Amino acid sequence: MLLKHYEAMARYNHWMNAKLYGICGELSDEERKRDMGAFFGSIHRTLNHILLADHAWMRRFTADPEVFRFRDAHGEPIEIRSLDQEVYSDFGMLRSVRRKTDNQVQVWVEGLTEDDLSAPLRYKTSTGEEHEHPTWWAVSHFFNHQTHHRGQVTTLLKQQGIDPGVTDLAAMLRTAPPV
Repeated sequence: MLLKHYEAMARYNHWMNAKLYGICGELSDEERKRDMGAFFGSIHRTLNHILLADHAWMRRFTADPEVFRFRDAHGEPIEIRSLDQEVYSDFGMLRSVRRKTDNQVQVWVEGLTEDDLSAPLRYKTSTGEEHEHPTWWAVSHFFNHQTHHRGQVTTLLKQQGIDPGVTDLAAMLRTAPPV
């Protein structure tokens, strides 16, 4: 059942990101980037953080740093220095990389096995701490982290008078067909 759960979470991730990026795409750059006192300041910086963390985890999960390396509009690698770094100031670029990443996450999850999830995952955090634990711990954290920060984005939207609509996993499972 854990594999089915992660497949549902990958679909939910894709569904919610498409929904939020659609709403945020209607905002002006100034509205998206306004510091509203959130953990990462603005909607834009929070969206950047989610994407940055997703790439960090996917590099760990896949051991393929090239696939999940950030690149600028010219294809040059972007050096990541911190988890609050603004990787893309251009919303169109951020949105494009988000879509691509969501598709890659779905493909990766569909290829997972029970053995993959129970295998040990060894990695270093951005501060250099070394960790080792079953992969399923990290996959659960990966999806929980996204949901947590998207919740912050929906709060920031509400503070601007924008209703993001239904955001429930169960609502997506009832209405959105598998992608």
